[in-house]
Amino acid sequence: MLRPVVHPFSLQNRPFPGWLLAAICVLILPQAALAQGEWELTPESEAALDRGLDWLAKNQGPKGNWESNDLGLVAMGTLAFLADGHAPGRGKYGRTVERAVDYLLTNAKPSGLLNVADAQRDMYNHGLATFVLGQAHGMTGDPRINSTLDRSLKLIANTQCEDGGWDYRARRQDHGHDLSLAVMQAKALRSAVDSGLEVPPEVIQMAIASVRDHYEPEGISRNAPETEQMKRAGQFTYSRNGGKSSTAMAAAGVVCLQEFGQYDDWRIRKNMDIINAKIEEVKGREERHNGKLPFDAYTLYYVGQALYQVGGDDWKRSYPILRDQVVASQVIRPDSPRDHGKWSAGAHLGGMPSELYGTAVGCFILAMPNRYLPILQEGRIEGLSQQFNSN
Repeated sequence: MLRPVVHPFSLQNRPFPGWLLAAICVLILPQAALAQGEWELTPESEAALDRGLDWLAKNQGPKGNWESNDLGLVAMGTLAFLADGHAPGRGKYGRTVERAVDYLLTNAKPSGLLNVADAQRDMYNHGLATFVLGQAHGMTGDPRINSTLDRSLKLIANTQCEDGGWDYRARRQDHGHDLSLAVMQAKALRSAVDSGLEVPPEVIQMAIASVRDHYEPEGISRNAPETEQMKRAGQFTYSRNGGKSSTAMAAAGVVCLQEFGQYDDWRIRKNMDIINAKIEEVKGREERHNGKLPFDAYTLYYVGQALYQVGGDDWKRSYPILRDQVVASQVIRPDSPRDHGKWSAGAHLGGMPSELYGTAVGCFILAMPNRYLPILQEGRIEGLSQQFNSN
């Protein structure tokens, strides 16, 4: 049973494990996790964030959905504001956030499914929208979110496939599809934990095992003993059967393991080396103010989170490069309000969906050092690894 809380930091006399108490204690002290100086935030990055949020607010539309029925994209637009500390009904963009959250809640199906687009996008949109609702719940304790979030989280648990992954469609079957689906659900489940909701440990254990199955060492079988795999380079791949490798999947695998406290998993370091090298490649790129992010929006979203969650030298060395390239690529056209402050997503999107996705991710990356989101406040939670260890 996923247990909703009435207040984001109160479990109303319900029993809970010690590691969750640690998470809650960190969450109620966000002042201890403010930006650490100009290597994280600069006047230029703050101005770019303001321009991006202004673009999102002006182009949201009266329905609150940026002309889209894709709840994943609407959730990303919502996340951009939450990441800068804006909450439904509060502050400069309070009404903007309220409209977006209302759109998500209104379009939730009785089953809890958060998708009204093509069924092939069920678990993409559902995972992302559930994650964002979990963050909104953790920031506000809004009781309107409780029942929808509870049903949505149950649906994730109930549609987990027998091998620990998920399919594109909201259905349980023998085999999940790929790592891109697993990371969406991983973030949603961890968001639930951060908001004080209980998730069955076996769901997490199976998900961790599934993510590790997507790791491929160079030159030997992925079924080789770990002691042999650890000696070689390797990275996370899209599928379990030698599927394509990419920066996005390297970052997605790191994010999954970090979300569930597998901080010392040896696969993280190997993938972070790949991610840092790719970031070095975009350093000083000469494209300026053309709306083209340093990576496509999907990749950038996970690369930024992988850097932040691993922290330390990885974050300090590579985040400023990423941040400055995001700032430099933003469209600056004060004479064209329709374009001023936006980014494009790249990859296969175009038009408003591309601008919404790209601008939302650009804003999210620039807002990360503010640490307003619950998932960016908890830091390393000792004991989480033991709670969910699948070994």
